Amino acid sequence: MSSKGAVYVAIAAAIGNMLQGWDNATIAGAVLYIKKEFHLETQPTIEGLIVAMSLIGATVITTFSGPVSDNIGRRPMLIISSMFYFTSGLVMFWSPNVYVLLIARLLDGFGIGLAVTLVPLYISETAPSEIRGLLNTLPQFTGSIGMCLAYTMVFIMSLKDNASWRMMLGVLSLPSIAYFLLTLFFLPESPRWLVSKGKMDEAKIVLQWLRGKEDVSGEMALLVEGLEVGGTDTSVEEYMIGADNELNDDHVQDKDQIKLYGAEEGHSWVAKPVRGQSSLILASRQGSMTAPMVDPMVTLFGSVHEKQNENGSMRSMLLPNFGSMFAQEQHKPDNWDVESSLEKGNLSDDDDDNNLKSPLLSREATERDVGVPGSKPGETTAAMGIGGGWQLAYKKTDDGNKGGGLKRIYLHQEGGAALESRRGSMAALGAGGDGDPVRAAALVSRSVLCLDNVTGENPIQTGTIKPPPSAKKGPSWSDLSEPGIKEALIVGVGIQILQQFSGINGVLYYTPQILEQAGVGLLLSSLGIGPESASFLISGLTTLLMLPSIGVAMRLIDIAGRRMLLLTTLPVLLTSLVVLVLSNMIEMDSMTHAVISTISVVVYFCTFVMGFGPIPNTLCSEIFPTRVRGLCIAICALTFWVGDIIVTYTLPVLLTTIGLQGAFGIYAIVCAISWFFVYFKVPETKGMPLEVITEFFAMGAKKTN
Repeated sequence: MSSKGAVYVAIAAAIGNMLQGWDNATIAGAVLYIKKEFHLETQPTIEGLIVAMSLIGATVITTFSGPVSDNIGRRPMLIISSMFYFTSGLVMFWSPNVYVLLIARLLDGFGIGLAVTLVPLYISETAPSEIRGLLNTLPQFTGSIGMCLAYTMVFIMSLKDNASWRMMLGVLSLPSIAYFLLTLFFLPESPRWLVSKGKMDEAKIVLQWLRGKEDVSGEMALLVEGLEVGGTDTSVEEYMIGADNELNDDHVQDKDQIKLYGAEEGHSWVAKPVRGQSSLILASRQGSMTAPMVDPMVTLFGSVHEKQNENGSMRSMLLPNFGSMFAQEQHKPDNWDVESSLEKGNLSDDDDDNNLKSPLLSREATERDVGVPGSKPGETTAAMGIGGGWQLAYKKTDDGNKGGGLKRIYLHQEGGAALESRRGSMAALGAGGDGDPVRAAALVSRSVLCLDNVTGENPIQTGTIKPPPSAKKGPSWSDLSEPGIKEALIVGVGIQILQQFSGINGVLYYTPQILEQAGVGLLLSSLGIGPESASFLISGLTTLLMLPSIGVAMRLIDIAGRRMLLLTTLPVLLTSLVVLVLSNMIEMDSMTHAVISTISVVVYFCTFVMGFGPIPNTLCSEIFPTRVRGLCIAICALTFWVGDIIVTYTLPVLLTTIGLQGAFGIYAIVCAISWFFVYFKVPETKGMPLEVITEFFAMGAKKTN
C-alpha cells in the first residue's frame, strides 16, 4: 500500500487513546480497593474526586492545547502527553496518601486531554483523504482494546486475596514508555503544520515518507493553498476536459482555455469552460430548494457525492499521476531560492518576510508547458491530483505580472464510473489521440501563491513565491468570526454536545446491573468468582463486544460516509433506548426483563461505536482551516469534556428523581434531536481533501448569509 507510512503513523498515534481506555478501566476497578485502604466509605466526595480528577485535568489542559499546538506543533504535544501518562503512572504506583493520588490523577488527565484532542487532528493532517475516515476510527478501536485489556488485568488481579490497586494503576507507565518512544523517534510532525510555518523542505520529506512516493507535488501545492480559504470570491464553473483537438468550439464560451499537463513528456490535456448543469453548479445556485430547511452547505457537499454514488466510484481516473509545476526534481532548478542550499531542511526564519519562499515552482518541470499547440501566453496552467477524485489547477489572471495573479481551480469530474471504464484511453488522450471529453465542475478562487519578478512568457516558470499574509500570524480568536469557520463550529460543537447527551455514560453505568439481573452474576458465583471480580469480567466482555462493530465502522466510514452512518445508526440508538424505557415501565417477569434489557444494551453499544462514537471527533478534525484547526479542535474537545462531566454527575440525580426510565427517556429524545441535526446541518466529507472541505464551508456560509 502506497500510504502505509500514514497507516503506521496513525496506529502509533492512536496508542494515546489506548492508554485513555486503559486508565478508564483500571480506575473503575482500583477505586474499590482505594476506598478500603483509605477508609473512604464515609467520604464520598473524596472517592468521587479520585475518579473525576482525570476529567478535570483533561478539561483544564484542553482549554489551551489547541492554540499551543498551532504554535509549537502537533508532535511536541503528543510527546508531552506520553510524558504525562508515564509520570502519572509512577506517582500513582507510589502514592502514600490520597492527596498524592489526586495529584497523580490530575497529571493523568493532562495526558488524556492532550491525546483525545490532538490524535484525531494529527491523523487527519497526515492521512490520505481516501482512507482518512478509516484511520480516524483507530482511536475508538484502540481505546476499546485498552479497556478490554485493562479489565482483563484487573479481573485476574482481583482473584487474588491481596489485590494491589497501586499495581493496577501503576502498570500504565509500561505502555506509556512505548508511546513516548514512538512519539519521540517515529512520529513525524504534521506536514500541514510544517507548511504553515514555512518549513517546506521538511514538509516535503514527511509527505514523501507518508505517501510512499517521491512525487508529492500536488499535495504540497494543496497544503500551501490551505493556508487561506477562498471565501466570498469563490465561484463555481464547469469545464470540458480532453485532448487538444477534442473540444468543439461551438460548445465553448469566450473564455481562456486551461492547459493541463501529465507526468509523461509530451502528454497534455485541454480544459475549456462550458455552459453546463453539473450537480455542483445547480447546488451552488439553487441551494436547498428541494429541502428548504436543509443547510445550503449540506446541499453543496451532497452535490459532489450524489454523482459518486450514482456511478459507483469514488476514485478519479481523470488525469492520473499528474505532472506539476510543483514537480520535485532530484537536482536544484535554476530559480532555487538561496536559502534552499542550506542543509537545515527548512525555510523558516522569523526575520524573513517570505517564510514560505520555496522551490515549489521547478523550471524543468514546466519547460514543456511552453509551446504546446493551442496555448497562449498567460493562459497556461498546470494541474495535479490531490486525492478523492479532485484535481488542483492554476491559471494566470490579468494582473499576473504584478504578483498575486493566480487563480486556483479545484476540479472534480462528473461521472466517475464512465471515466474508470475509459481509463485505458487516457494515454491516447494525453498524446492527442481519440477519446471522449470529460465534464468537470470547478471551484475557482484566488490562489495564495503570489508571483513576483516574472520575466518570461510563463509566469509559473520564472516567478518567485511570496507567502499569504495569514502565514505571518498565528491563530487569532477574531478568525472565529469568519462565516465558514462559524458554520463549522456550529457543526462541531453541536455534534459533540449531542453525542455526550445521547446516553452512552448512562448505559455504561447501568450495564453491570442489567447483566447481573440476567443471571450472569449467579453463573459466575457458581464458578467461584466473587461479585467484584464478576463486575470486572462483565465490563471486559462488554467492551469486547464493541470491537467487531468498530471494525464494521472502519470498513464503511469511507464508503457509506460519515453522514450516512450517523443517519442510519441514530434510529437504532433511539429504538434501543425506547425499548429500555418500556421494559422498565411495563410489568414482566425478571428473566424476560433481563433478556430484553441485555439485548437492548448490546445493540446500543455496538451501534454507538459504529457511528456516534468515532464520527464526531473525525468530523471535527476535518472541517476547520489549517491556521485555526488546533484552536477550533480545542473548543470542540472542551465541549466534549464539559458534557462528559455534566452527564456523569447528573445521572445519579436523574436516577433518584425521575428514575431510570425518565433518564433514558431524555437520552432517547436527544438521539431524535441528533438525527434531525445531522440531516439538516452535518455535511458529508468522505474522500474530500481537507482544504476542499473548508472551501465548501466558506461557500455554504456565503449562501446562508
